[in-house]
Amino acid sequence: MACLEDRLKACEEKIADLMGKEKTMVAFSALAEYGGAHGPFDGDTTLVYNTLIANVGDAYNTSTGVFAAPVAGVYCFILSYHAGGHQIAKLTLTKNGEPIVATSDHKSDADTADNGGNAAVLELKRGDQVYVRLAAGAHVWAGNQHTSFSGFLINQM
Repeated sequence: MACLEDRLKACEEKIADLMGKEKTMVAFSALAEYGGAHGPFDGDTTLVYNTLIANVGDAYNTSTGVFAAPVAGVYCFILSYHAGGHQIAKLTLTKNGEPIVATSDHKSDADTADNGGNAAVLELKRGDQVYVRLAAGAHVWAGNQHTSFSGFLINQM
């Protein structure tokens, strides 16, 4: 009888574990809102998107600009920016210190405004960190909902 009870308990625990995984939701969208031009800075800087649109799962930190994966899985990240053409613009999506994808535009006197973006699907372990780096000497327009960073869990592993 004890063997059946042990097996039943193990099955119940497995079911609870699987149900918990199915309910995990992670999604965020944030804006860089600093009232206008942001940068340039002397060195590469983590761009802190300080205004949340959504933060399901509380994985994005508006103080540090870092998304920390709460569960292992496949995630999608999207970044976009607006910038004046009078200076360079360069943003790099970064995972644990390694560049993944970038979006950029060169300086131009003839081009008064630039827009850019990129996206990536990443396999993350629990605790992996994803963030956007603003290159040294670059700037973005951080106002009026123009520069954003979003991400969401596609599938938990």
